[in-house]
Amino acid sequence: MNYRKNEKKIIIAIPKGRILKELTPILTKVNILPEKDFFNLNSRKIMFSSNNKLVDFIKVRSFDVVNFVAYGGAHLGIVGLDVIEEFSHEEIYAPVNLRIGICRLSVAEPLKMALKDDPKTWSHLKIATKYPKITKKHFALRGVQAECLKLNGALEIAPKLDLSSRIVDLVSTGKTLKENGLIEVEKIMDITSYLIVNRNMAKTYPNKIKKIIANFRKVVNA
Repeated sequence: MNYRKNEKKIIIAIPKGRILKELTPILTKVNILPEKDFFNLNSRKIMFSSNNKLVDFIKVRSFDVVNFVAYGGAHLGIVGLDVIEEFSHEEIYAPVNLRIGICRLSVAEPLKMALKDDPKTWSHLKIATKYPKITKKHFALRGVQAECLKLNGALEIAPKLDLSSRIVDLVSTGKTLKENGLIEVEKIMDITSYLIVNRNMAKTYPNKIKKIIANFRKVVNA
């Protein structure tokens, strides 16, 4: 693994998308803000400087954040518990719950099916999801066999196209499910975003990383 031991700057991986709106106030209070171009939706840049000369940011997809941190491309990152649990990298730990990006990972099915369905009777399910590992583990604990089709998007149309009978996906308001004729029928887990850290990097740069962790924790607990 490439842990970039000679690098002096701390790299923080940030996910693209709506989470940035909730994350920006925290970064402001921690006083580690990326350069202006970071917030430009039309920018194709991936790496950005910050107001702290010892810290740079990279902006990648949420599923990539955990891998960049686990394999040493970044020292720290911010990502949802769903991604942390799906990948379960031993190389990372999550010391601070940032309490943003609040949602839940749930099972949803077509409304017509839900009217006569009872989750307690499930024995074998065909599910479309971005989270096959979490899904299989959840249902295995209930003695239910889950056959998972991994899709990275457009999960809501999978039942209509007979790719699956149900889906497992993140749910916030339920609006997207409703617009696609689905309804939430079972919650698997609550989700928030965490600050994650590469264990080896924390040993290589203990003072810098401990300070960043402490600052995030102080802001969140204030």
